[in-house]
Amino acid sequence: MRERVVITGIGLTSPNGDHGKDFRQALLEGRGGIQDYEIRYFGKTFAGICHYDPLKYQTRKELRRGTRAGSIGIYCAHEAVADAGIDWASVDTSRVGVYIGTTEHGNVETENEIYLISQHNYDTSVWTHHHNPRTVANNPAGEITLNMKISGPHYCLGAACAAGNAGLIQGLQMLQLGECDLALAGGVSESIHTFGIFAAFHNQGALAKSDDPLKASRPLDKHRNGIVVSEGGCIYTLERLSDAKARGARIYGEIVGYAINSDATDFVLPNPQRQAQCIELALQKAGIGPEEIDIVNLHATGTHSGDIQECVGLRKVFADCPKTHFNATKGYIGHAMGAAGALELAGNLPAFDDGFCHPAINIDELDEACALPNLVIGEPKKLERVRYILNNSFGMLGINSVVIVKAVEN
Repeated sequence: MRERVVITGIGLTSPNGDHGKDFRQALLEGRGGIQDYEIRYFGKTFAGICHYDPLKYQTRKELRRGTRAGSIGIYCAHEAVADAGIDWASVDTSRVGVYIGTTEHGNVETENEIYLISQHNYDTSVWTHHHNPRTVANNPAGEITLNMKISGPHYCLGAACAAGNAGLIQGLQMLQLGECDLALAGGVSESIHTFGIFAAFHNQGALAKSDDPLKASRPLDKHRNGIVVSEGGCIYTLERLSDAKARGARIYGEIVGYAINSDATDFVLPNPQRQAQCIELALQKAGIGPEEIDIVNLHATGTHSGDIQECVGLRKVFADCPKTHFNATKGYIGHAMGAAGALELAGNLPAFDDGFCHPAINIDELDEACALPNLVIGEPKKLERVRYILNNSFGMLGINSVVIVKAVEN
């Protein structure tokens, strides 16, 4: 029997909240966090920008040497440990693992250094010697270990926009394998600081346009026209249930099901059959049927084809599930890329306590191709029960991830 793994702490920063309670309240009140934004070369656009205090856990020197992704990770990791009520001074940090999902890393630093040398006649002697440690793929996780003096394993998981769930899944597996006793797991994103991501989505015809930044991200709406790029992070403390109970920890929920699979069909166009299979695999691991899921958080990026394809897969799995409700989060915060899955799950977990399914927002006219039974729009809905939450998170190159969390009585 594999040991059960539970969530005991959540640390996050998002465009509409830097603490779990604030984030949840914003979702229940329908408050988004998208802003006007301007970035070098590309110009004016929209973005989800985080407003956490980077000096809460780092010095100015550390911030100058490190990365935005690393800083977000450090903030979220400290907040997760504090939220879990862990006495960090008594922790054997050689038994702590750090598993961070990312969409991409290093583009920001590379663009900045190329811009810098362009101002000096492309003299590479002004290129920073910090470039290599800033851009290696393990950077955000590694910066966390340096800051928190963690000597256990660390690495990042490149899983496109499925990365937040992938970080959680890796943390769970490493706990079950006995490779660590505490996992800091989730996802981070610094994507808004690279002009290339805006230019690429724009040239793909997939970057949102609107007269109002708060209405720019509108997944499932008939008139949606693309993604709003956001930064953010969410890291969880994961523990074995036996360890959590031994120290009297508060438990947010138990991860009972998960799956990752691949479309193997297209670089960017999702495959609804493979997405449905991923959900079914997670349900099999959890040992439950789809009718037992109370809340499904959609990936729902706001692209025309992506939203439709996901809903096709969802209708296949949840065809006869009258008590299953659906919501979406990117209308509030945009697409936080590698952090998206972890953040969106965190926004739904409080439903175990308050019983509310937060709504999807900015759906003025639902696209009929995205219609789902019990899609919660505009206002929170009080449910009869919330025992299981399912979180969808999908990414480019056809990577799909699903996590199922069950309520646990403390």
